[in-house]
Amino acid sequence: MKRFYNEVTIDKTGRGNIVALDGRAVRTQAGQPQLVPSLALTGMLAAEWEAQGEKLDPKSFPVRDTVDYALDVVSKDRMAVIDKLLGYAETDTLCYRADPDEPLWHRQQEMWEPLVTAMEAREGVGMTRVSGVIHRPQSGATLDRLRRRLESLDHFVLAALEQLTSLAASLCIGLAAIEDDADGEALWKAANLEEDWQAELWGSDEEASAVRDRRRDDFLRAIDMVRAIRSA
Repeated sequence: MKRFYNEVTIDKTGRGNIVALDGRAVRTQAGQPQLVPSLALTGMLAAEWEAQGEKLDPKSFPVRDTVDYALDVVSKDRMAVIDKLLGYAETDTLCYRADPDEPLWHRQQEMWEPLVTAMEAREGVGMTRVSGVIHRPQSGATLDRLRRRLESLDHFVLAALEQLTSLAASLCIGLAAIEDDADGEALWKAANLEEDWQAELWGSDEEASAVRDRRRDDFLRAIDMVRAIRSA
């Protein structure tokens, strides 16, 4: 699609902030006003429109896509999103380890155990660890506590958390990533521990590395979005 606007502005309304193109307010992909809670997040949206050239690139609107998802989907069916996130807790990558006599286990213990222990302390839960691939469910008390935690989040943070959790295949990493002091690079490294281990053993693949870099960018952007959402 050819660029159809010249000026990108940010407008404040009584219900929130909105991006306008030549004075016309942007709407979500479902057609409702794209109202967001913070100027910082609105600035991220405006920057995507400003960066467009003569033709619009649909793939270059990741922040818009996440915001629209929050407004069009999450706000209307929060429980479905929460249920999906709890599914990641049931099969959290960080809780499934190699056998203790394998070298990989020591790497997992070094990088993953502090994250799981910190989550348990922060969220008041106890996570079941497993050696091997046989599924063992988390306790009902843990899942109930995590559900209440997720229910406390607004739909913008929930949308970003879903992205973070799916990219990491770990609710433990996802929840750590929405903390104010989150170290995004370290968390992404933890999420890719097993992939890095295989690369050390067998070498890396150029195409796979490019995919991983794109996913890393998506992960770090989602963390930036959470910080923008929570800014004054």
